[in-house]
Amino acid sequence: MIGGGVAGLTAAHELGERGFDVTVYEARELGGKARSIGFAGTGRDGRPDLPGEHGFRFFPGFYQNLPETMRRIPVAGNADGVWSNLLTVPEARFSRRDADDVLLALPEGLLSPASPESISETIGATLSTMTKMSSQELAYFTNRLMVFNTSCDARRFGQWEHTSWHDFVHGNQRSHEFRALISRSLTSIMVAAKENLASTRTIGAMGEQFLGNPLGLGNDGGLDRVLNNTTNAAWIDPWVAHLRSLGVRFETDARVDALSVRDKRISAARTSSGKTIDADYFIVALPVEQARKLWSSEILSLAPEYEAMNNLFVDWMNGMQIYFRSPLNISRGHAAYVDSPWSLTSISQNQLWTTKLPSFGDGTVADCLSVDISDWNTPGMLYGKPAKECTHEEIFREVWAQLTAHLNDREQLLRPADAHSWFLDPGITWQGSRNDNADPLLINTAGSWDSRPNARGPIENLFLAGDYVRTDIDLATMEGANESAKMAVNALLDVAGSSAPRATTLRLRRTPELEPMRALDAQRYAQGLPNILDVQP
Repeated sequence: MIGGGVAGLTAAHELGERGFDVTVYEARELGGKARSIGFAGTGRDGRPDLPGEHGFRFFPGFYQNLPETMRRIPVAGNADGVWSNLLTVPEARFSRRDADDVLLALPEGLLSPASPESISETIGATLSTMTKMSSQELAYFTNRLMVFNTSCDARRFGQWEHTSWHDFVHGNQRSHEFRALISRSLTSIMVAAKENLASTRTIGAMGEQFLGNPLGLGNDGGLDRVLNNTTNAAWIDPWVAHLRSLGVRFETDARVDALSVRDKRISAARTSSGKTIDADYFIVALPVEQARKLWSSEILSLAPEYEAMNNLFVDWMNGMQIYFRSPLNISRGHAAYVDSPWSLTSISQNQLWTTKLPSFGDGTVADCLSVDISDWNTPGMLYGKPAKECTHEEIFREVWAQLTAHLNDREQLLRPADAHSWFLDPGITWQGSRNDNADPLLINTAGSWDSRPNARGPIENLFLAGDYVRTDIDLATMEGANESAKMAVNALLDVAGSSAPRATTLRLRRTPELEPMRALDAQRYAQGLPNILDVQP
C-alpha cells in the first residue's frame, strides 16, 4: 500500500479483514490530510500540544461509504465503533458583512416530499431561510436545481459534465446576491471549487444532496456531522490500532518515488531512501499530484490513459486554528462567511469535544476556532494580496480582519484580548515571496471526468485509490477516498481470484419521486431536446 491517508487505510482495512499480508508505506504521518497535527512546543506540565489540523472534519449525512467503514473500527463502549463518535450539529450560520446574519436550524422531523411540486416547494423554502434573494431569483435557482435533479445520467455526463456551474446558473446575468450565495459560495465555500471552472455535474450532484434532499431522507445520520474529539483521538488512532490487530504493518517516513516494470507488471517499488519493496499487488493510494509522479515511460506505455491525469487541476483549501482564552458563541455548527474574499468557513471546537481544550497546551485555552481558507487566489481586504502571497503572520491578520468584519458588525464576538495563539496548516510553507502547498486539493473542472482513471487499469497488479479516481460521489472528499479504495480492493480480489466477500460500496441517494421525470429526460436527451424544465432566463 503506497500512501497512508484515508484511501490507504481503507484499502488496508478491507484487505486485512480478508487475510491479506499488507504493508502501508507513508511518507509522513498516518491519516494524511485527515490527521490531527500537534502545534509543536505548546504543551506544558504534561499536557499534549494544542491540536491543529489541515482543515476541520465534516461528515455530511449523505456520506454512505465512509460511515460503513467507521462502524467496523472498534472503540470500547461504542456499539457502532468510531461511527458513534460522530455528532450531529443543530445549526449553521451564514454571516454577511454589514448585514443581518442567518442562523439556520437544520431540518428534522418534517414530512417527506411526495411529488416534484412539493420537492420544489421544499427547496424554495429552504433557500428562502438561507438567503436574501428576490422571490424571482429564488424561483429561478430552484428551477435550475430541479433541472439537474430531473436530468438522466446520459445528460449529466454528456451535457452537464462539460458545462461550468457559472454557465449553468447564468451567473453573469444574476444579481450580486445570487452570485455571492449561489454561484460563488456553493462552490468555493462548500467544496473549494471555482464556479467558472467547476463541472455542473459535480456541483449539481452536491446541490442535489444538500438542497435537493433538505430533509436528509435516506442519509446515514444527521445532515451535518462532526467528530466529538480531535480527529486522531476520535478516529485515526483507533483505526490504526485495529489495523495492527489485523496484522497490517506500517512504515512511515517512507516515500515511494519509483515503480519498476517487468513482464507488463509492477515488479517492485523503491523508496527515496533506496529500499526495494517486493509485492504481488500494489495499490497507489496517493493524491493525484503525487500519484502521477510515479508514471514512468514504461508505465505509460502499458497504461497510456494515465497520461490524462496531468490534465487534472489542483488548488488550495487549507486550515488555520485560532485559539482563545474564553469560550466562543458564534454557532452551534459551521459558519460560512459569505462575503469574505478568501471564502472562509469555521467551526468552534470546544463545544463539541469530549476532551476539552484546557487539557491541552498551557491549560489556558478555552476554545478553538478552526477556519478553512477556500480561496487563496483573491486579494484580501487588509493587505490587498492573495493568501498565496502573504506571509503566515499576514495570513493570520487577514483571516482575523475578514472574520471580525462579519462577526463584529453587530456585537463583538471576537475580541483581540481573548486570542491566545494561532496555527497554520504546516503544509503551507513560505518560500520567500509566496507560499508552497504540500497538500492541495483536486478541483473537478468541467470535462475532467474523461481524465480521471478507474481504480483498475490495464496493469494487472496495479490499482489506484484516491479522491481523483472515478467514484459515485465524484468529489475530492474523504468519502471519495474511501469509496475508491473499496473499488480498488474489489478489483484486486477479482484479479487474485479470491472468494472473499467484496467490500461494500454504496451510492448517493436520488429522490425516487423524480425517477419518472428522469426517464422522460432520457428520451428527450436522445432526441437532442433540452430537459423539460430547462427554461432560459
